[in-house]
Amino acid sequence: MSNSGVETPDLSAVLKQAFGFSSFRPLQREIMEDSLTGRDVFALLPTGGGKSLCYQLPALIRTGLTLVVSPLIALMKDQVDAMEAIGIPATFLNSSLDAEESRRRLQKLEEGHYRLLYVAPERLVFSDFLQDLKRWNIALVAVDEAHCISEWGHDFRPEYRRLAELRDVFPEAPILALTATATARVREDIIRQLRLKNAAVYVAGFNRPNLTYRVLAKGKAYEQVVDYLKGRPSECGIIYCQSRKTAERLAERLDQRGIRARPYHAGLGTEARSRNQELFIRDEVRVICATVAFGMGIHKSNVRFVIHYDLPKNIEGYYQETGRAGRDGLPAECLLLFGAGDTVKYARFIEEKPDPREQEIARRQLQQIVHYAESAVCRRVELLRYFGENTGGAGNCGACDNCLSPRTAYDGTIAAHQFLSCVYRIRQKSGFGTGMNHVVEVLTGADTEKIRRWKHEELITYGIGKENSRPQWAAIGRELIRKGLLRQTAEKLSTLQLTNEGRAVLEERKSVTLIEWTAPRPALSAASQAKTRRVGEIVCDEALFERLRRLRKKLADKRNAPAYLVFSDVTLRQMARDLPADEREFAVLSGVGEKKLREFASVFLSEIADHIQTTQRSNGDVL
Repeated sequence: MSNSGVETPDLSAVLKQAFGFSSFRPLQREIMEDSLTGRDVFALLPTGGGKSLCYQLPALIRTGLTLVVSPLIALMKDQVDAMEAIGIPATFLNSSLDAEESRRRLQKLEEGHYRLLYVAPERLVFSDFLQDLKRWNIALVAVDEAHCISEWGHDFRPEYRRLAELRDVFPEAPILALTATATARVREDIIRQLRLKNAAVYVAGFNRPNLTYRVLAKGKAYEQVVDYLKGRPSECGIIYCQSRKTAERLAERLDQRGIRARPYHAGLGTEARSRNQELFIRDEVRVICATVAFGMGIHKSNVRFVIHYDLPKNIEGYYQETGRAGRDGLPAECLLLFGAGDTVKYARFIEEKPDPREQEIARRQLQQIVHYAESAVCRRVELLRYFGENTGGAGNCGACDNCLSPRTAYDGTIAAHQFLSCVYRIRQKSGFGTGMNHVVEVLTGADTEKIRRWKHEELITYGIGKENSRPQWAAIGRELIRKGLLRQTAEKLSTLQLTNEGRAVLEERKSVTLIEWTAPRPALSAASQAKTRRVGEIVCDEALFERLRRLRKKLADKRNAPAYLVFSDVTLRQMARDLPADEREFAVLSGVGEKKLREFASVFLSEIADHIQTTQRSNGDVL
């Protein structure tokens, strides 16, 4: 029994009947069960882990209205469309609606027509709106993207802080806080800021096993992207760019090259942004070139790749943005183009921040993402460790560039000793440390004003490293930091310091293994990747899958809806694998609930039967 006195029905039965799924993803059932008893819940599930279902399914069971706080208009519309596609009455209220449409929806809310209401946090601070909510029998408050409430998170939004007032307005309504990206510190802050009482805390693993992670040294970035996209002519994805100008120019050049692309950033007008997003969601455009303004909460399930054209600002943002790929559980790829120029560019932006504390945090975050990009160990392990998840050892995920094509290790003792000794002798002579660039200039025998002023040309380490280029020495220095032999401060004038371990390496002449500094590694072709990407893969009749995709697009266009709201790629690939012959067999497919069975079974079964007959005739089989 729930605290409302209503017996909780079989959640699995509701899951299949309404949503068409036969099983829950990890922790979904537990989160729903606790929430339905009236308990506050904090839930951290990875992007694509099914956060939305945790309040959507219970909304069908609860008496009253489920209030969903969502930060973006795009998210609201996307989720409401998805609910309507399976016959669940839901709506949103935001600035995109005209006065007449707003009045119509408000009237239906007064009549108790809807089960879910999506609103932006800004609307909740209006006293008139809070009075309306009191009349609408709020049964649950779901706070999506809850990390926005914490200043320690990567996407802090001050308007989220006002959400704590909902506890006073609806003291009996349970609160469900959901996020995909939160360190332990951010989790604690969310629970405190939202004033959750005796909250049940659920933290799922951050691992997205269907994603392949790759980092490619940035050369001619545009040509690298074109080559990548040419190998995936039927796939769609997002390319994240650091600036609006880059996003627009890249989209324009790709479109001129015959690759349908559009830009998306906060500088575009609302109408243009909505139009470009809609074209992407409806598979009319293959590629969106976007700044980080795009993507939060977009539930397009068939994004097959995410490319970072520029270096992300921090690991949380990178993880969330890569999480747009493969939400349907099928294999997808995340490619990061990394160049030293990006690091310099971000360092300049950091210097422009007025708050010294913000500068320090940003420098630390930049160091962490550079460490990730240059690391030679498993990228999945690096990401999971960052979020505090125990990986159980070094491991080999088999789905990142460092595991698929390991770099060569070599005896780097001499180079390591030279670098460490140079750091030591600079501090010994001058009484202070210097940054990475200065150490590299001393090693390579540069003639600079600082070297002359501080008389560092007199050091015995001056010019001893001329056999390596400056980028090579910088890469060696950063690897020594990753190995814990050096420490890099995060102040404005960042300096290098020997750690106890680094001092021991010098004093005891210990050997040091380094990873070979290499030229840019080529991205694998789509054909090569197909041999390595296995998690989530559904092997099927590809010709039939393409026929079903075309049929899905036709049906979606007729309904003025995104194709994936008819059926996901997972459902289509299961059709093309299992070849259902009647409604009973069709009903067991993932994503086929009662409404979609009634609406679509006959037309898809007919297409499958026609394909089988056509294939048999072309093969000369006797019918």
